[in-house]
Amino acid sequence: MGAVRQYVFPTARIIIWAVIAAALVALALKGAELDPPDALQPTGEISESVIAVDKGSVTNAVTVPASVVSDPPVEIKATADGVIAEIEVDDAKVRKDSRVLWIKTEELVEPVVEVDEKTGEETVTEQEPKVTWTSALAPVSGTVDITVLKDQAVTVGEAIGTVSPGTLSVSGTLTADQQYRLVGAAGKAQVTLKGGPAPFTCTGLTIGEAPGGAGGEGGGEAMAEAPTDAATGAVSCSIPRKIKAFSGLGGEIEITNGNAKDVVVVPISAVLGTSQTGKVWTVAEEGAEPEAREVTLGLTDGLQVEITKGLKPGEQILEFIPVDDGTEGGVDCADMTAYDEASMNGDMETMQAFEEECFG
Repeated sequence: MGAVRQYVFPTARIIIWAVIAAALVALALKGAELDPPDALQPTGEISESVIAVDKGSVTNAVTVPASVVSDPPVEIKATADGVIAEIEVDDAKVRKDSRVLWIKTEELVEPVVEVDEKTGEETVTEQEPKVTWTSALAPVSGTVDITVLKDQAVTVGEAIGTVSPGTLSVSGTLTADQQYRLVGAAGKAQVTLKGGPAPFTCTGLTIGEAPGGAGGEGGGEAMAEAPTDAATGAVSCSIPRKIKAFSGLGGEIEITNGNAKDVVVVPISAVLGTSQTGKVWTVAEEGAEPEAREVTLGLTDGLQVEITKGLKPGEQILEFIPVDDGTEGGVDCADMTAYDEASMNGDMETMQAFEEECFG
């Protein structure tokens, strides 16, 4: 018995510890057993946000950066053919419609021919030409600068001088989206000058093409490559004389072009299109496929848009325009760009479509 305790038990313990050590080593080298197919299967689910159409108010106000500029000189044009007979005003201030010079026009008159009844001899008497005096008036109030000389011949419509009004305007540029929102806008706008007086109202609001015809030249290719926020239009209005301002000052012009209350409105994210007509995706019931519907658009404030025709309050629509992920017509296993983009964006649905089609 003593021999058993002395030799057998220690040997058994050594064997047991050796087995345990071997098992631990094997487990460490092999690692935990995973089920690869289940681990690689995507489990995320994409759900499209659905909202109810409701009523609200929309104020279409557009604010654009602007700057103060001096109004350009206005041309004085000749109102008749003739010669400059007298310059009454030059390098001086005048009021609108003040006479600045005279134009003398001479029209030849046919000579008078008399015949002696007895001798038949003709006597020709030359006539003085018919003289017409025409005045040229200042088109606006300001400082006159005559650019022609006395006795110089001019033709009707020819520029004979300028009037510098000495007034200021505030002007800025518009993107295509802003131009659409300001269709029909006219009259007045609100102006804020940096470091200047309190916001004030400017008059004579005009909206036209951007300086230099930006956006209107270069052909279709140039238009296609132009950024969506490129200036395509310009806005300007006159600063009242009582407002103290200086050319070059920066500021903002705010133009309000309509206000609608208690109308059908939806987020602009739900509408394809921004002016006149658009398209939304309606959802008839929970789980149903969205259906595209044409709608007529009204005012927008940049966040929501008025629907004047095509939707009623309470209807369900997608909050965001559906985006074509490139898989509707089947995935292209030879082009993995869409798969890479889906991986970066976490689009599990597109990834799964590629994996099922291309990876088996």
